[in-house]
Amino acid sequence: MGNLIKVLTKDIDNNTGNFFLDFENAQPSQSETAVWEKVNQVLTEAKVILNDLQAYRGAGEEIRQAIQSPGVEGVQEKAWSAVVPLVTKLKTFYEFSQKLESSLKCLLDVLTSSGSTPTQHLEQKQALARQFAHILHFTLRFDELKMTNPAIQNDFSYYRRTISRMRINNLSPESEKEVNNELANRMSLFYASATPMLKTLSDATSKFVSDNPDVPIENTTDCLSTMACVCKVMLETPEYRSRFASEETVLFCLRVMVGVIILYDHVHPAGAFVKTSNIDMKGCIRVLKEQPPSSVEGLLNALRYTTKHLNDETTSKQIKNMLQLN
Repeated sequence: MGNLIKVLTKDIDNNTGNFFLDFENAQPSQSETAVWEKVNQVLTEAKVILNDLQAYRGAGEEIRQAIQSPGVEGVQEKAWSAVVPLVTKLKTFYEFSQKLESSLKCLLDVLTSSGSTPTQHLEQKQALARQFAHILHFTLRFDELKMTNPAIQNDFSYYRRTISRMRINNLSPESEKEVNNELANRMSLFYASATPMLKTLSDATSKFVSDNPDVPIENTTDCLSTMACVCKVMLETPEYRSRFASEETVLFCLRVMVGVIILYDHVHPAGAFVKTSNIDMKGCIRVLKEQPPSSVEGLLNALRYTTKHLNDETTSKQIKNMLQLN
């Protein structure tokens, strides 16, 4: 039966999203291979990035001692030596966000092209849809880890303050060759966001729409809303959920669903929460709330704080209440 298993529905003609997207095993067809291989290189690096971020401990103790003993040279040097390699790591994370942006554009080029409906694209190009899902999964996981690690911004702030002091004293630190002032400014903007990777993807999706006026915006928004619908259907349909080989796939599906909702909300002029939205927001929130709270609180927060239209007057009170907003 291949990777795709249709849901038997009464409404055969309107089965948008009613299919099983094989997030675990979908393999590229010949026509997908070139894009798949390009994106796969980035996704392979994504695993390393997540492991490095998870292991990121920061130089909090060294910085604290340096601030408490401003005149003690050895303490200052110790803090500086601890921070410089960490900033190099933060630079790698930032540069990876640009690779991710490029991969997203490659996938959107294919998944929004004319000639097929969004449902057909996602059904027929499951390996690329799976990669798109992996990009979203990585993005939300990265931002969850970043949000719970204040050391990242503390380390970078200390680095920038120290560099400024060195410049005033006419010193030229070696590390400036690694992270010059222009790059440091861009990194500052990136890490200042509560969800930097999600912001990168949202901006990239909006830019994709504006850079491709010949591609109707509906091609992009329908691709995103169909993906959200697919995830919701798979999560709430026991026959489908039982096909997941791993419980991890449930969390994967939840992250992907939230990721595409947020992208849709940033790209669609009216957003995801309006009554006429192609995304069943009440159904999606309900699916999230049926999961163990500890595993979805970060995702609910992503909907609360990183969407664009939640607080619009066009958003129903019921949806706001479901997300516990007054």
